[in-house]
Amino acid sequence: MLIYFLPVIAALIGWLTNYIAVKMLFHPRLEKKFLILRIQGVFPKRQKALALKLGDMVANELFSIEDVKSRLKEESSGEEIMEALAGKIDEFIEEKLPTAIPMAAMFMNSTMVDAIKKPLIESLESAIPTIIDKIGDHIEEAVDIREIVREKVEAFSSDKLESILFGIMKKEFKFIELVGGVLGFMIGIFQVLILQI
Repeated sequence: MLIYFLPVIAALIGWLTNYIAVKMLFHPRLEKKFLILRIQGVFPKRQKALALKLGDMVANELFSIEDVKSRLKEESSGEEIMEALAGKIDEFIEEKLPTAIPMAAMFMNSTMVDAIKKPLIESLESAIPTIIDKIGDHIEEAVDIREIVREKVEAFSSDKLESILFGIMKKEFKFIELVGGVLGFMIGIFQVLILQI
């Protein structure tokens, strides 16, 4: 009669072993010694290697200054940018030019303002991609994305790393535990069938 409990016991063992395996991804956080064994959670032990790989992946596959420059160039001729540019030119002509060159202000009228403003906007608009390239090149020299990501991930506390990964993969971890229980149950049924023969 007790053999019919085998599937339940096997399911519990399967679930428990997978539960422990998931927990051991993060625990123990610090290396523990048991006789000749040294045990430490997979992620705490490999955090530096993970940080290095993530830095490489982000820099090579996910994000680059070239992507930023391309996106900025696409957006640079947008209506809002041109309106902001025209607004700044108006502000300069109306407020700063009279102070900087009082004589020029005496000859300014709306026709002359428009005659100055239109070619100035066109000139600035055509210069924007070059400016973006120069700023992007400077940022690329000054900012090492790979190193920033590596430092950030390496500096995560084990708690934070665990909460991030659990936040992303909580369902998957629960599924792994459940699969352990289901497989254990099936093995238990198989054992019962063998014992019945």
